[in-house]
Amino acid sequence: MPRPRHRTLISNLKKFFIERNFTRAVVGLSGGVDSSLTLALAVAALGKKNVFGLILPRKNVSSSESRILAKKVAKKFGVRTFEFEISKIVNNLKFPWEASALAEMNLAPRVRMIALFHFANSRDALVLGTSNRSEISLGYGTKFGDFAADVEVLGNLWKTEVFAFAKKLKIPREIIARVPTAELLPNQTDESDLGASYEKLDAILQKLEANNFGLSKNSTEFEKEILARVLTNRHKTEPPQFLGI
Repeated sequence: MPRPRHRTLISNLKKFFIERNFTRAVVGLSGGVDSSLTLALAVAALGKKNVFGLILPRKNVSSSESRILAKKVAKKFGVRTFEFEISKIVNNLKFPWEASALAEMNLAPRVRMIALFHFANSRDALVLGTSNRSEISLGYGTKFGDFAADVEVLGNLWKTEVFAFAKKLKIPREIIARVPTAELLPNQTDESDLGASYEKLDAILQKLEANNFGLSKNSTEFEKEILARVLTNRHKTEPPQFLGI
């Protein structure tokens, strides 16, 4: 029988750390399914004593439910957590130029990544990314924010696959059932931002990928919009380019 995919992912994560001579990992816990699954996989690969969770809420934006669920999943897998409220830092970042709404919205995930890498440097650890394949393909994340990490544990899993894996690793049901949200703004949800359910988005992304990110004669207007988003946002996850001379 073929090896279960989640077992292969755990084995590959363990191998990743061995090859880089690291034993500890840190993950930002949001109370969502992606960070919870990342935590569970890390514990399976490295052991609970070598995994840490950072809870980094923002006042008046992060819900109390996020904090409660983040603590619940950490307790379930026996992981030590540290909590740091980021509002003071975000609110005190004032620059001598006019800021766009997008730039202001992206401050929080970039401050969170500062905290994660500061902790990693302090504990000789690596930062685990929590972005899935759907988000990465769509560019639905912040460059040098939640898209910054030493390894994207879920980077080859579509969002629909994340839910399936979460059930196998016994992530709490209320986390799996929770409406996905980046919580960059109050009452924000992924699907309202993206215009469709993840089931529909994954089907479109897989179709585009199979067609080498080209359109067919039967492509819908929404599929064209998704392709445009993919192409426009590729820079978010590409490594810096070295220009020839």
